[in-house]
Amino acid sequence: MGIDLLKQTPQGDKRNSEFFEEYRLKIYERRLKLGLDQLLGNIRALIVHVETADGLPYLSELAVMTPYRLIGSYISATHRIFVLGSKPTFPRLIVMEPLAASYEDEIKQLNMMYPLARRKPNARYVGEVFHTSDLQCTQELLESCNIRFNDPGECTNSLYALEALHFSVPSDFTHNRVGYSQRPFEDPDEWELGQPFQLTGPEQKRLKEQEELGDALGISHLIEGVDHMATRVLAGEREDAILEFLTLSNYYFWGAYNIEEMNSSTNVTRHPAVKDDKCSPAKVFTANNTPSFVNSFENLPMPTEDFVRNFGRRMHHIAYEVTDGDHNNEQKNVDFVVAQLRTHGISFLAKVIGECGDQPDLKQIFSKHSEYSVLITEYVERCHSFEGFFTRKNVASLTEAAGRDERYHHGHVFD
Repeated sequence: MGIDLLKQTPQGDKRNSEFFEEYRLKIYERRLKLGLDQLLGNIRALIVHVETADGLPYLSELAVMTPYRLIGSYISATHRIFVLGSKPTFPRLIVMEPLAASYEDEIKQLNMMYPLARRKPNARYVGEVFHTSDLQCTQELLESCNIRFNDPGECTNSLYALEALHFSVPSDFTHNRVGYSQRPFEDPDEWELGQPFQLTGPEQKRLKEQEELGDALGISHLIEGVDHMATRVLAGEREDAILEFLTLSNYYFWGAYNIEEMNSSTNVTRHPAVKDDKCSPAKVFTANNTPSFVNSFENLPMPTEDFVRNFGRRMHHIAYEVTDGDHNNEQKNVDFVVAQLRTHGISFLAKVIGECGDQPDLKQIFSKHSEYSVLITEYVERCHSFEGFFTRKNVASLTEAAGRDERYHHGHVFD
């Protein structure tokens, strides 16, 4: 392990409660005592759920905007399941599409509670899958920590309780799940997700055309793996959400910074044993500094809290790293990638943020929400070996841009 969890000092200026600091260390100590950190490896898969008939359009979107390519297709009793891969050491992406438009589970039930989530009631980021060297032992140890798992037969979607994949129930704080598997991740057939099937000829042609489009635009080789995923939670549940994820994983709390302009904080957890976050992406939690009913006295910006009120607790965006460098000595690679995607009709929330002159820095941008997953795609270029995780100025600008696009007008409350 590259970091001593019990001696590591979190970075940032966000002050956490005594409760948080006490239980952060207690969770580390218990994980080490139980041997959880020795059992768990990297994040090996990310899972997204979409509407019926949105599977192939979403795969086509991913083929242009990300490095993910289809490597396996399966049918279960309720879903078409697509497995996508990029580099072998980077996590897979699993996309689930219900077979019937009438399909309903907790995803739809949660989404129907929030006004802007109802537009795509079956669209939601589900969670991550960690590799473990002993699946049964991992579940037993986590259950001793009061973590609940789904048992076979109690889920509408059988994927949450397969022999090869075991999942926690959705979090009360993030509505995300965490899964575990000890099967090899090189061959998705090993996971026994369902009956293998092939896309139709026209479907394969369409997907191939989208993959070739990324090559033709000259951007495919510049978009690398997932840098981080960011979940938005309510102001009062920030610490609980982070501590819960530390309990469920082998990650550590890297640190948190106040983003004063947006009345929020950005809180980062990372894998302690990877040198490249793309091998096991950072998990970020963002939250307002004040809940909406208290903020009504102060009237400060609150785009993170508004997002949760409008869409629910959920994953907000997935960030992909763009290879650092200059394109034809005229623009940074991220500027080129964005310009090329715009020519193809991909919409972004604002201009690319960040300078990246002669000094280490970041350049970042948010796309608009995907029509299919409701996720924002972020592109980030870490220029000149930038070592920090983010800059407050960039985060403030990105948060403001997203907030303008996520407003909900209801009566006399415009949030």
